[in-house]
Parts: sequence; C-alpha cells; structure tokens
Amino acid sequence: MAGAAETARDEASERLDAVIVGAGFGGLYALYKMRELGLRARVFEAGDGVGGTWYWNRYPGARCDVESMQYSYQFSDELAQEWEWSERYAAQPEILRYLEHVADRFELRRDIRFETRVERAHWDEERGLWRIGTDRGDELSARFCIMATGCLSSTNTPDFDGVEDFEGDSYHTGQWPHEGVDFAGKRVGVIGTGSSGIQSIPLIAREALHLTVFQRTPNYSVPAHNAPLDPDKQAHIKENYARYREQSRATPFGLVNPPNESAAMDATPEERRAEYEMRWAEGGLGFMMSFVDMLVSRESNDTAAEFIRGKIRETVEDPELAEALCPDTVVGCKRLCVDTDYWETYNRDDVRLVDLRKNPIERLTRRGLRAGGEEYELDAIVFATGFDAMTGALLRIDIRGVGGRTLADKWDAGPVTYLGLMTAGFPNLFTITGPGSPSVLSNMVPSIEQHVDFIGDFLTHMQERGAARVDPEPDAEAAWVAHVNEVGDATLFPTCNSWYLGANIPGKPRVFMPYLGFLAYCEKCDEVAANDYAGFSLR
Repeated sequence: MAGAAETARDEASERLDAVIVGAGFGGLYALYKMRELGLRARVFEAGDGVGGTWYWNRYPGARCDVESMQYSYQFSDELAQEWEWSERYAAQPEILRYLEHVADRFELRRDIRFETRVERAHWDEERGLWRIGTDRGDELSARFCIMATGCLSSTNTPDFDGVEDFEGDSYHTGQWPHEGVDFAGKRVGVIGTGSSGIQSIPLIAREALHLTVFQRTPNYSVPAHNAPLDPDKQAHIKENYARYREQSRATPFGLVNPPNESAAMDATPEERRAEYEMRWAEGGLGFMMSFVDMLVSRESNDTAAEFIRGKIRETVEDPELAEALCPDTVVGCKRLCVDTDYWETYNRDDVRLVDLRKNPIERLTRRGLRAGGEEYELDAIVFATGFDAMTGALLRIDIRGVGGRTLADKWDAGPVTYLGLMTAGFPNLFTITGPGSPSVLSNMVPSIEQHVDFIGDFLTHMQERGAARVDPEPDAEAAWVAHVNEVGDATLFPTCNSWYLGANIPGKPRVFMPYLGFLAYCEKCDEVAANDYAGFSLR
C-alpha cells in the first residue's frame, strides 16, 4: 500500500530539474543559469514581484551602501552597457527597477510563481529527489533545490511586552508598506540605530511632528557623499568594465576601493589623520581600507574609532548628546553604516535620543512605550531592529535531509557548511551565499554570481560524470567550518555582539557566520573545482 501511495503522489506532483527559492539577485540569476544549462527550473517567491531585499525594504532612505556601478550583474555585457544608473549610490526604487528590467529583458517571469511561499523541502532518499510543498498547495519534486533566500530577509521584531496593546501604527523597516507611510503631524518613535535606522531617521525627522530615537548600541557611520552619477565617469567605467571586475575580485571585500597596504601604527598621527580625512571626504565603505591592519589590530582600530568619534563631537552641538552617540566598540565589528546627514539630525529641536542602555524599554503601552520609567506618547513606532541574518530564512522552511533529519536540528549549535554552498546530509541542496561564504562581508552581487556560476559548472560536471547526487563529505565540511572560525578569530569581528554572530536573536548560537576574504574564497572554490570537486561525494 505504501508503494502505491508513493506512486500516486509522484503522478500528482510536478517534476522539475530544479526548484529555486527566492526571486532577488540570487534567484533571478540562478534561473537564468538553469535555463542556460537546459534545465527545467521554477522560482517560488513570497512577494508579488521580483527584487528580494529591494522588494521588501522600502523604508524612507533605503539605499545601497555599495556604489551603483559595482552593485550590478556581470553575466551580460549587453545588460551592463544598456542600463544607466542615476546616482553614485542607488536608492531602493532604482535598484528594484533594475531587477524588474532584468526579469523582463531575459523573460524570467514566466518561470516564477509569485505570492507563493515554500513551506517544506523533504529529501526522498529512495527516488533521489526533493519534494517541495508551498502554502498554496503546490506539490513538486525536483532533482536539485537551490536556496536563494537571502542573508537579510527574515525580519526580527523584538518580543516586547505590550506589543498588542499599542493602538498606533507600527512598521518594520524590512516589511515596509508598498504604498508608503505619511508621518506628517505625528509623533514617531524609531527603535534601532543600525543601517536601516541610520538611513531612515533623517528623512522621518524632516516629516514627523516629533521623532524619538531609541538607541541600544551606538553605531559607527561614515558619510555617503551621494550625488548624481557623472555621465563621463559612468561611460569610462563601462568602457573598462572587465578591468573593474577583475580588480573587485582581487580585493578582500569584492569592492573596487584601493586599500592602503601600510599599518596604522607605522604611520605618524598626522599621516593617520590625513588618510582618515581623505577616506571620509571620499565617503562610503572605502573607509575600512584606510589601513591594512584595521580589522586585526585593536590598537590600530582604536585610532579609526577615535577619528569617527571626533567627527560626531564636531557635528552634534550638544556635548552630552554627542557622547551618547559615540560608539565604544571596534570599527567594523558591526556592519559599518553609510549615511546622509545622520549626525546632523540630532541638532534638530524636534528630535530626541533615548539611551536604552541607561533606560531600557519596559513595555509598549496603549499610547506609546515606557522606557526607564518614563512614558513616551507616540502615534507610530518604527522597528529598525534588523534581521535573523544568514540562517533565519532557511530555518523557517521545514527542510529535511537524509533520514528525515531537519536542517534546524543539524544547525542547532550553529550553521555548518562546506564552502557556504552545501551542508552534509542534505544532498543536491545548494545555498547561494550561505553561512561559511563571504556573503555579507563582500559585494553581494559578485558573490552571488560566483556562487551561481560554481553551481552551474558543478551540475555540468555531474552530468558529464553521469552522477545524480552530490553531498559534501563530512570531513571536508568540518575542515571548512574550522577554517572559517580560524580566519574569523584572527580578526576583531568577534569582539562585539553583532548579527554576524547572531547576537541580535535571543537563543541563537553565537557563531561567526560569514567568511572573511572574497579573493581567498574564490581561489579556494577554483582549487576545489580543478581537483575534481574535492570534498564533494558524487553518486
């Protein structure tokens, strides 16, 4: 009877070569690649449009912190030449238009099922297939499952007491209403001063009647100096795109930002200040390239930290307020933010900062919230509280591998992968920019393309070998996890509680999840491929 039931189930479900979860940068390119290989693939996307991160994050000021000309696909020269970016740092609407253009240009939408969330993916050991189920009742089977769920797509809203009591409007920056929000005449509270808070606070302050910022941990931020993109500069880059792409791959973060190869403590105080001033004037994440040892030497990092604190004190007119905004952690151990007029916003009479380290939030109330014994009346609350990064979106899906073991069970003590691409015991399941790969410590688009290209080449290799199944070897996985930890521990990244370690999620294991070193990682992947995909077991 069981055999008959399985046969009936097979006949009732649709059979694909690959199921792809997510229609952001990763999912769109994965679909393009699967088609290029002649494979039948389908994308499932929870939203009603493409875009991933740039579909959901529509909060005021949402903008990429990587320059537009670098934050774009490389796989099509024609696409690269025809698309015109308008600003140095593209805003969310423009990036979304770009991804919509990509979907239309390559006719990708016909193989995307929108407003459909994958709820489960179970490995069928007997048939060597993944069985996929969605919230719309779809039942499918596929040889391969490719997770393009994104590193920052599972929103985190703290479980404050009284959330259900608040009678005003509440929003999360990562799930912003598509029709926008009007804060005119309203008393607004923003909880959180990470990237989305730092980007949105200046714009909300200009619109709201009054803004109260609830800050738990001060964050480092550098100016964007955003501006319309010079047409001549854009034309020059387009003429030399191949060289720019090679340069980006040869850097630790996949960004064309010339690094200073000298150590901070080898320079005089005057030389250090000149370097920091130059980087500050340029704006953007290139500040982290000021000196080669900024992320490995606390003494060197302290000089950069004090420089930024000096900029805060120069900008914020109230000395006590300026000190409350000064971080005391390592520069870069949390994601460095890039802003426009963030510090200047605190000079407004209608903006107030509440230091949650001294006055923690006790609960939300009917008319606002209470922190440190004081009541704050609010008409709207914005949760700029980030994401369950790297693993959250994957673990919300019921993924079961060999023997029915869940991914959540395997990753109970923290994520373990081989190259951030696969995890042992879950055959034919690939993760694009998964934990254990450079991902969020790199320019995401080249990282995504490198992963998808690796997967595509691997599937071709499997076909040539007559293999139907691939699984990482446990020893190779363990060695890679140890290497990722070794590299991370040699830096200052683990020195503060960040989402890189999952520290923003109560109960989440503290594990440094990304791999530091885009160039070294690409070289490792090339070496694995050249050695007959060493560390992977084929059947």
